[in-house]
Amino acid sequence: MGLTRRSVGRHAQAGISPVKPKPSDRLFLLAGHPNVGKSTVFNALTGLKQHTGNWTGKTVTGAVGLCRRMKSRCAIADLPGCYSLSPRSAEEEVARDAVVFGDADRVIVVCDASCLERSLFLLLQVLEFRGDAVLCLNLMDEAARKGVVPDPERLSRRLGIPVVAMSARNKKEVDPLIDALDIPSKEVPFVTYPPEWEPYFSDAEALLIGQGISRREARAYALRLLDSEEEFLTRLGRRYGIDPETDRELHAVAERFLLSHFPARNGHGSREQAGDRIAEALFREAASLSADALAKADKSAVGERKTASFDRDRRFDRIFAGGATAYPILFLLLVFLLWLTVRGANYPSEFLSRAFRSLESLVRSGLTAIACPGFFVGLLCDGVIRCVGWVVSVMFPPMAIFFPLFTVLEDVGYLPRVAFCLDRGFRCCGACGKQALTMCMGIGCNAAGVVGCRILDSPRERKLALLTNSFMPCNGRFPILIAVISLFLSSSAVGSAVILAGMIVLAVAVTLIVSGLLSRTVLKGVPSSFTLELPSWRRPQIGQILVRSLFDRTLFVLGRAALVAAPTGALLWLSGQLAIGDGSLLTVLSTALDPIGRLMGLDGVILIGFLFGLPANEIVIPVILMCYQSGTSLTDYASLAELKGILQQNGWTALTAVCMILFTIFHWPCSTTILTIRKETGSLKTALASVLLPTAIGFLLCVAVSALFR
Repeated sequence: MGLTRRSVGRHAQAGISPVKPKPSDRLFLLAGHPNVGKSTVFNALTGLKQHTGNWTGKTVTGAVGLCRRMKSRCAIADLPGCYSLSPRSAEEEVARDAVVFGDADRVIVVCDASCLERSLFLLLQVLEFRGDAVLCLNLMDEAARKGVVPDPERLSRRLGIPVVAMSARNKKEVDPLIDALDIPSKEVPFVTYPPEWEPYFSDAEALLIGQGISRREARAYALRLLDSEEEFLTRLGRRYGIDPETDRELHAVAERFLLSHFPARNGHGSREQAGDRIAEALFREAASLSADALAKADKSAVGERKTASFDRDRRFDRIFAGGATAYPILFLLLVFLLWLTVRGANYPSEFLSRAFRSLESLVRSGLTAIACPGFFVGLLCDGVIRCVGWVVSVMFPPMAIFFPLFTVLEDVGYLPRVAFCLDRGFRCCGACGKQALTMCMGIGCNAAGVVGCRILDSPRERKLALLTNSFMPCNGRFPILIAVISLFLSSSAVGSAVILAGMIVLAVAVTLIVSGLLSRTVLKGVPSSFTLELPSWRRPQIGQILVRSLFDRTLFVLGRAALVAAPTGALLWLSGQLAIGDGSLLTVLSTALDPIGRLMGLDGVILIGFLFGLPANEIVIPVILMCYQSGTSLTDYASLAELKGILQQNGWTALTAVCMILFTIFHWPCSTTILTIRKETGSLKTALASVLLPTAIGFLLCVAVSALFR
């Protein structure tokens, strides 16, 4: 469904808008191609911090915020990127429905000023349905570097709508766009189609205008009768309140026209051929508008700057996406990022751990001083505070280092090159190269990677990506991997980074293998064509990256993990206090699972840790330590050396560490990811499959490695 004034409040994402829009607020939609800076325009208009990135498919859900710069209250909706109003994927359908079926006051079409012709195609489609759009020529600074300087006044005269040139990164340039929202559109001209089409338009428009529909909307509906599916036409008919008799007459008029101009072998008109002719007319008009807007430009200077910019991008692409250098550079970059993460996380982690121990001691002393019951003191201090303290101290430093570095790769435009390089492998496995982008999202958070699967066009490929996204280690599993690798497999930061990078490569390899097996069995099909726009290489905005990665990613994910860790810590403490025979409930459960754990090169205690880590993987090791020691409260440690001693005393060896690493990567996803898969697919079976598939792979790998070592 499209965004409406009533639904806009429900579409406001938690944490995005501090004040939810009211039904009476004016509503403006931000539409445009992927990677033209819509989210940057959104942030500039609302003052919020919607995540931005220099790669196609970054925005897969709409975000809503209030524009505080206007005198009257109004809401701004940032729609997913789409190349046209003929959707090929789920997020493009969301954008199409918001524009066509929503009742927004105005649509702001954002385009890349350096590639004007491509964006004008979408604008002309929007103008077919409504003549009150506003064109925002964004990235004017980048266009100037390429020698492309479009004339907004010439475009405005041709189109009859307000046209604003700006660079959204400079928030001072946003005011003209806000002023343009109140400027009424003039008489917007129609796109010129072949003269022989006019009798059809006259007949169809006469029927529709008789239903009280404006001539512009009647022309748009007549065009959609020629190139759209029946389901969309049914919804469109409900949108305009067309009665059944008129609807039948319209379909008859359209079918006669298609038969006479685009006959097909099956005795019906060819909608595909008609759609191609409509697209040709739109592209022809877009080319004319673009040429007119650039008429004053110095053609020689434009050519020289375009050539220089193109040559620069080509040089970088030959290095970072070339056949011989792409994979070594990708691996070395991954090792470098992980080395910085491992090297820099130790000292902040120890500092935070000491701080939480001091907080726990302070709270315990205060509660004891007021004669608080011992049960409540233990529940709060040994359960809640200790568990939250572990999650924060272990999880925050790696995220605070890794996320900004990862965001730099987004900002410069490297992630689409990764997808381009991996496309051949995915195609051989019956999948699509865009899945590499969802894998990159999964490194930050598997739930975000699941939502990102909307960028895949095919439902079959979307399900492949959903089922395999949890193979990529998320931020909650990185602390476990870093700690175990550093303690048992490599004492140097470089060695730990290489091993961890190798584990990520293994995760990618297993993803390809499983995708290939699924696409040849239960999810058979032909891989769709991979259409991914490679953005220009851009200089990263370091200041914004630090702020954005800290607040949008690190603190958001950390807050969610801490929120889960608090009740989990209380539950763990209660389980440790509940005596069954000679031991606690945790001891009994670990003893029951011990045979399975030994078969996998682990033990029952480790499996208990993973079971209790379902809400958040960060608490796996605290649960393990709790079971190994007293079994009645979460156990902290003062240093990594002390942690290694505790684990070795309980039988940990290098084999245990290897199997622990494998099962950390390949086991059931966290509860948030499972619920997200259930919500995205609407299928309980798919959610259950996403749990069983990685768990089965992890079990088999651990059993195989354990048998090989023994």
